[in-house]
Amino acid sequence: MTITVTAEGRVDSILASEVEGLSRSAIQKLLQEGHILLNGKPAKKNDKPSVGDEITIHLPEAEVTDLVAENIPLDVRYEDEDVIVINKPKGMVVHPAPGHASGTLVNALLYHCGESLSGIGGEKRPGIVHRIDKDTSGLIIVAKNDMAHQSLSDQLKDRSLSRTYECIAVGNFREDTGTIDAPIGRHPTDRKKMAVNAKNGRDAVTHWEVLERFTGYCHLKCKLQTGRTHQIRVHLASRSHPIAGDAVYGKTDPRLGLMSQCLHAVKLEFIHPRTGEKVEVSSPLPVEFTTALEILRSRN
Repeated sequence: MTITVTAEGRVDSILASEVEGLSRSAIQKLLQEGHILLNGKPAKKNDKPSVGDEITIHLPEAEVTDLVAENIPLDVRYEDEDVIVINKPKGMVVHPAPGHASGTLVNALLYHCGESLSGIGGEKRPGIVHRIDKDTSGLIIVAKNDMAHQSLSDQLKDRSLSRTYECIAVGNFREDTGTIDAPIGRHPTDRKKMAVNAKNGRDAVTHWEVLERFTGYCHLKCKLQTGRTHQIRVHLASRSHPIAGDAVYGKTDPRLGLMSQCLHAVKLEFIHPRTGEKVEVSSPLPVEFTTALEILRSRN
């Protein structure tokens, strides 16, 4: 696949932002092995392309992963030979990482899918097409083969794969609907956080709608036009309306029983990679979310 650079930054950061099917570790490996080219020449992670430059990724044959398959129950909302949509619970990590070597969605999918796996990223492992934070619950789509993975990744880029979330935000908006269009990049001083960053950020657009208003809070529906890391959380916090319970971009809210962000991916819409038909999958709000809403309604 070839990407035309639209904003300056390091090669690895650009790819991590633009290609949601590739983890940072996979990008580093591809760079080291010479599978990523910048204007036709092998790229290094510290290279800083100019706007208009082209980055080409050559994906090698998949290697067998050493990750362990684990029999972890999954809430499957849709599944066929090409894709599977999981309703991920709050607290489940998607990718294994230091400190989370087991119990992840990938471990569970390795057991559930067996030999039906996508190899994109250089490893024979479930094709995670887009990311969802550990403490964000809801729908995540996974490719079961490389054809589906490439199709869904393309849909993310051309925005035919639609993701809708609901959340409880602190404070209230004056309007009933609106759009936040603000670039997102790494926080200038805290590398574990993201921030609205006009200088080094990448375009990020979130459309929001007020579903219900409460004293000091509002229930929102948010639709992603782009898919930057922590996008909804960062955008709402930048408008002084952080997500209730978000300990990173706001604060926990024990009064509502929220010790992490109250954010749930409620709906996925995509074009099926094989049939070309539109598929819609939805997920009910989790108990923690509905309990917080009941508490807020009782106060009104």
